[in-house]
Amino acid sequence: MSALPEPINQLVASLSKLPGIGPRSAERIALHLVQTEKETVQRFAENVLAARDKIQLCKTCGALTERQPCVFCADPRRDVSLICVVERPVDILSLEKSGVFRGLYHVLGGKISPLNGVEPEDLHIAELERRCEGGEVKEIIIALPSDVEGDATSFYLNKLLGPRGVRITRIAHGLPVGSGLEFADELTLSRALEGRRQF
Repeated sequence: MSALPEPINQLVASLSKLPGIGPRSAERIALHLVQTEKETVQRFAENVLAARDKIQLCKTCGALTERQPCVFCADPRRDVSLICVVERPVDILSLEKSGVFRGLYHVLGGKISPLNGVEPEDLHIAELERRCEGGEVKEIIIALPSDVEGDATSFYLNKLLGPRGVRITRIAHGLPVGSGLEFADELTLSRALEGRRQF
């Protein structure tokens, strides 16, 4: 039986659902919050709600944004002939930190995984096909994790888009096998982008 009051236990349970927050960290954060000035906690709660209400996905690429289109799609200095395909919106942030890529992005929203019930039509692949129709796109860079699902998705995209005359490349495997982009440092991501190869 917990020695903490039930409202704190509920807060700990909610916090421990956040990525990277284990039970001990959740308890420390909860205890900190209940001992902090009410105005500070109120402001924190308002910031969380405001971020959740205002942030949406870009209708073109799927990046996190406050307005349409996102800052990447709206930037005239970016190379529209290059599209980097990623699994999740947070992967864009990891690639941007490398400072190397100056093209556009496309978020698939997952990876093909028949065992988990995720088929190609469940992802934003049709939208990627439409973006390639105008003839402006010359290269698709696939930046998916190097796991079974990431490989399957990469091969599917190559088979689908390769015959359209678009060069399909994949970032070099300087990334740890089985992990996502958020765990890679900027130098590793930079080298992986520069060392990409054609399928």
